[in-house]
Amino acid sequence: MVKKTFKAIDRSFAFVEEWSLFIAVVVALVTAMANVVLRKATSSINIYWSDEVVRKVIFFTTYIGCVAAVRSRSLIRIDALPQLFPVLKRLLTLVSHLAVLVFSGIMVYLGTRMTHMIYQDEYATTATLQIPEWIFYAVLPTMGAMMFLRTLIVMVEDWRGKGSDE
Repeated sequence: MVKKTFKAIDRSFAFVEEWSLFIAVVVALVTAMANVVLRKATSSINIYWSDEVVRKVIFFTTYIGCVAAVRSRSLIRIDALPQLFPVLKRLLTLVSHLAVLVFSGIMVYLGTRMTHMIYQDEYATTATLQIPEWIFYAVLPTMGAMMFLRTLIVMVEDWRGKGSDE
């Protein structure tokens, strides 16, 4: 039962990660390319909001990319010690996972508080597109929750010996 639940969560998260990252990058790429082409082809036409779109996409992809990094076991961690002392590999992997759980918990807590605070400010909108900023801040607790669950799944896989630890 737990295995099926973890597998369903993993597939759902993978779908959300892959498609949201794909769509965000395509939007940023098309917007930036259109702006460059228009700027070079004409001297008067410029998409004034393209820089803002690219900045927001970088923000989004950074945080959602963290969740994808947990899935592929690509988060930054110290791997010299396990190579020097192989007996410490499981312990250091556990410490790494616990650090990610603490980080993601902080992201949920602070991200929720920040999102709520920005939501209360009716003037907190993006400079050119006038999109409410709380929408972008909502990525933080969402990412934190996804990262927390994904890390728990990876920890269970490691515990059962099915992880692809390197």
